[in-house]
Amino acid sequence: MKKVAVIMGSDSDFPVVSKAVKKLKEFDIPYEVHVMSAHRTPDAAVEFSANAKKNGFGVIIAAAGMAAHLAGVLAAKTTLPVIGIPCKSAQLDGMDALLATVMMPTGIPVATVAVDGAANAAVLAAEMLALSDDTLAEKLEKMKIDMEKGVAEKDKAMQAKVEEL
Repeated sequence: MKKVAVIMGSDSDFPVVSKAVKKLKEFDIPYEVHVMSAHRTPDAAVEFSANAKKNGFGVIIAAAGMAAHLAGVLAAKTTLPVIGIPCKSAQLDGMDALLATVMMPTGIPVATVAVDGAANAAVLAAEMLALSDDTLAEKLEKMKIDMEKGVAEKDKAMQAKVEEL
């Protein structure tokens, strides 16, 4: 199975990124986590991205806040899918990171999840890898079934509460 690279612009993004790592672990997807900055270590970010495919990666997840250019910098140097996680910061409530991550020029796409949406980034990465991995596809199908059962159980509990009124 291909690995997923989880790159964050700062170690302060780890509380958000950890949710993606947990999901990748749940799916038994191999991964690496690194801190690289589009602005402070651009050469390292570009080198990592340019070599990611030959180093066994299948998807890159990039988390950054504020001037969130990391996902775009990584996407510029690879043909692998890049998933951006805009991280909420004290300034502008994450809207700046969201816009910086989603507004990419033609030819440099970045799939973007919600602000602080790291768990969904991992699920999307799993779905991408599952296109060529039936075992992973089965795990995703089971997750969806479990989610459906969970909602049905919550609905049943809600009906009981409503009856008590």
